[in-house]
Amino acid sequence: MQLVNVPNVITLARALLVPVVTYALATRDYDLALALFLACAIGDFLDGWIARRFDLRTRFGALADPLADKAIMLAVTLLLAWQGWLPWWLAVLVVLRDGVIVGGALVYHWRIGHVEMAPTRWSKANTALEFVLLASVLAVAAGLVERDAWLAVLLWACTATIVVSGVQYVVVWSRKASEATATQRAAAR
Repeated sequence: MQLVNVPNVITLARALLVPVVTYALATRDYDLALALFLACAIGDFLDGWIARRFDLRTRFGALADPLADKAIMLAVTLLLAWQGWLPWWLAVLVVLRDGVIVGGALVYHWRIGHVEMAPTRWSKANTALEFVLLASVLAVAAGLVERDAWLAVLLWACTATIVVSGVQYVVVWSRKASEATATQRAAAR
């Protein structure tokens, strides 16, 4: 499979938008930040759909796509928390969950071997809810919608998926590590 294809170009464009969105948020240009964030969300959907539909999946895309997602969501989450639009504890949860996932993958890779990351349903739900929450908060900050009770419900639903998906990754990968270790020990006998 080739490295340069439409899904990978879209992924790279999303990654390149991270500093632009960060600048828009830092200067409190919430309209621009929202438009760019939505472009990233649409790009995320399109690159995945195109890759699956036309069998253009690559190892690069499998790694770069979730990294582009995490980069944009982490930047927006941290800046919105810093500016008081999101609670700090949510930003801490997002960072902790992502840190546990990345740290766990690295430890697995170093101690066990190749890591084939595949998002779980809870992780996909979390990503979708985080995108919706962040876009909603940006829309509130831009003055396009009113802050209301629905936002609190969305915040708590997103929090639940952060916790559940984080715990699920720990359980699933701990089980895989245990099984791989047992297999390696059995093969060494």
